[in-house]
Amino acid sequence: MAAPSRALSTRPAATVVIVSTAAFLASLDLFIVNIAFPEIRTAFGNADLAAMSWILNGYTVVFAAFLNPAGRLGDRYGHRRMFLWGLVVFTTASAACGLAPSFAMLVTARVVQAVGAAMLMPSSLALLLAAVPASRRAVAVGTWSAVGAMAAALGPPVGGLLVEASWRWIFFVNVPLGLLALAAGPWVLAKTQTTGVGIPDLVGAVMLVLGIGALVWALVELPTAGWTSAEVVTAALVATASMAGAAWRSVRHPSPALDLAVVRVIPMWSSCLALLVFSAGFAAMLLGSVMFLTTVWQLPPSVAGLYLSPGPVVVVVVSLTVAGRLVGRLGVGTVTALGATLYVAGVVVWLCRVDVAPDYLADFLPGQILTGAGVGLVIPSLSAVSGLALQSHQWGSGSALTNTARQLGTVLGTAILTMIYQPGIDLVTVRRGWVFVASAAATAVLIAVALAVWWRADAMRRAAQPQARPMSAATASGRDM
Repeated sequence: MAAPSRALSTRPAATVVIVSTAAFLASLDLFIVNIAFPEIRTAFGNADLAAMSWILNGYTVVFAAFLNPAGRLGDRYGHRRMFLWGLVVFTTASAACGLAPSFAMLVTARVVQAVGAAMLMPSSLALLLAAVPASRRAVAVGTWSAVGAMAAALGPPVGGLLVEASWRWIFFVNVPLGLLALAAGPWVLAKTQTTGVGIPDLVGAVMLVLGIGALVWALVELPTAGWTSAEVVTAALVATASMAGAAWRSVRHPSPALDLAVVRVIPMWSSCLALLVFSAGFAAMLLGSVMFLTTVWQLPPSVAGLYLSPGPVVVVVVSLTVAGRLVGRLGVGTVTALGATLYVAGVVVWLCRVDVAPDYLADFLPGQILTGAGVGLVIPSLSAVSGLALQSHQWGSGSALTNTARQLGTVLGTAILTMIYQPGIDLVTVRRGWVFVASAAATAVLIAVALAVWWRADAMRRAAQPQARPMSAATASGRDM
């Protein structure tokens, strides 16, 4: 990792490839494990189902909890360094998962893998933003976001193919890609601007990790334990107290664990709110589609995976060809509202047409095309806000905040859908799940519309007052970009 770096601006395409590959791997491992559960359980002597859930939940909890500290450390010590060390941790842990001789070792390796993924994600976006000129950032972020969304959607079908060889390959597949990125990274990625301040508040960082981890854990346990269970209530109280403590320390510490200046920027907290509710609907849609196709339509996993593949294709096409250009012309708020509206329309198609008798081309595929187009517009638009609203030394914190919102939304959506499906999976409960998905996306539409109106009104007000003092970069970016 001591190899000389070159100017990022001379190798933007290579930078996009490397950081998008890392984002793909980190996102894929959130979703690819589900389909291998039966094989993993058999391999370890029919492990208890509650314990088995921690192969997935351990990764989700730790990944979400460490995103903000990792982003702050990247801002402080450099995102290239954080990214490369994250690759080392993630790739090594992936190999350890594949080689795990026992169930306990597998869960332990998954936790370490999640730490590496959390180190990768904020720095990958910060490196991408630094590599690409401002005029091309929306398109580049669209690529990065499309890769992450594609990884989420491809998890079940890719996992189904790999499990045919061995469940261990769902982890081994990360190793060659991680090694290639690690070999090329020191030569392609250059150093980013750092904050130059002291060591981030370690006590506040621990409190933040504990708070987010407890919140995610409570959401994970909620479907089976219930709202009033001691476990969920205790976790919720720990989450509230820990995050409040982290915020309190962040107000007073010279190098806070949570960059409150980033949180206060209107485009940041508003886009994160929209991203959280949209991600809840997206996660519920992904899980619900798998369960519907394999349970109601009774398709084998390989066929269900094939039926799900058009969605990711549409996401990639729209993200790469349309999203960035529309953001430049219409603004983040408008494009987000348009994308979420298309998403709602796709779910409405399913509600109106899909029945117990399978008719994929006429009933299911049209909704997939609309929801895929919606994801391809929404995720890149909201993910681009960090580069448009923040100073470069805050990109790590902004990216971490964005990714945390996505992860919390993903866990929340999965938990709610699981509760909806508890009576049993049939067409009635599936439709209830789709109503929730449409409601979440519709909420994102309302947030995006309100913010677009506010941003434009603010821009008009400032334009009418030329004598006012110049806006800061973050405030200037508060318009509907």
